[in-house]
Amino acid sequence: MTRRGVAVLGSTGSIGTTALRVLGRHADAFYVAALTAHSNAALLQEQAREFGPSFVGIVQNGAEDHREWRHGPSCLVEAATHQDASIVLNAVVGAAGLDATLAALSAGKRVALANKETLVMAGALVADACQRGGGEIVPVDSEHSAILQCITGRRGADVRRLVLTASGGPFRGWSRERLERATVADALRHPTWRMGRKITIDSATLANKALEVIEAHFLFGLPYDRIEVVVHPQSVVHSFVEFVDGSVLAQLGVPSMELPVLYALTHPGRIADTGVPPFDPVELSPLTFERVRHDDFPALRMGVQAGRMGGAAPAVFNAANEQAVSLFLEGRIQFGEIPRAIESALAAEGTAPSHSRDALLEADAAARRHVRELFAC
Repeated sequence: MTRRGVAVLGSTGSIGTTALRVLGRHADAFYVAALTAHSNAALLQEQAREFGPSFVGIVQNGAEDHREWRHGPSCLVEAATHQDASIVLNAVVGAAGLDATLAALSAGKRVALANKETLVMAGALVADACQRGGGEIVPVDSEHSAILQCITGRRGADVRRLVLTASGGPFRGWSRERLERATVADALRHPTWRMGRKITIDSATLANKALEVIEAHFLFGLPYDRIEVVVHPQSVVHSFVEFVDGSVLAQLGVPSMELPVLYALTHPGRIADTGVPPFDPVELSPLTFERVRHDDFPALRMGVQAGRMGGAAPAVFNAANEQAVSLFLEGRIQFGEIPRAIESALAAEGTAPSHSRDALLEADAAARRHVRELFAC
């Protein structure tokens, strides 16, 4: 078997470290060609020593002790287009991952995409880069990986509906009044997944599920009225696919990101010995499902509406959410102000021009300014 080189962007984050565990377990099939991190130089140095990549980059300047590394935001694109990497696992958080995805696709590479913001911001640009460069996107998110596994080898015309599952986050049983008083510590206490701080807050507001609906729209080509969300607290069923004859397929698995990461690397094939505990349906039962409480978690509804609006609206939704989450994590705003910030930014900037990458980035910047000014930050 020919070993394939993998560039891991965001290697010190939750998905990045998971990906490196997977790659280390399957060194006969893959090797690490490039690593990048935002700012965690100490962990990045450990990873570089262990995996010996030919390229190492750190986005945030100031790592003077590592002069052989590339520094600054451009290192993401350099890693994504590195000649030794045929697969780029993009685990960068937020809009910062866009240029690397576009560059990798334009260079004809497979992008194992954990950076859902790329498709949310610029789904049409990403599709164009795929077509022009001959690259491909394979999703890493467990929900989209589940859908891909259910539809691979089947005709797209046979799909009637997609149903994404949501854990409900730490506030699934909280009242609206209690939600207003939720603290950062409360929001970071996710019941089933261990993730980075930003995505954990997004799970608490259900903004993350809105991003996933938009992502599913671009990945699988279905209109928004055929993509739904259901709350599934156990996080064992990752998504459902309903076909036109009424048959429904679901992908189940223990709540571990190692499985979708590995499948993104091997799709459409599979590799044995994942290191993940075997599936035990009795141990993981009961499995329950609930309807989304849209009035109490309005970020999901606003995000889907932004997707329906199209143009710059999804980029504005994503940027406003990122900025509001940052302010919440810094203790500058309350939890309940996150969706209010998103709503205000969409009203002010949602119809901004969206004809190019630069226009989308300007809409992104305008949405962030709007949220900061809204709270005088």
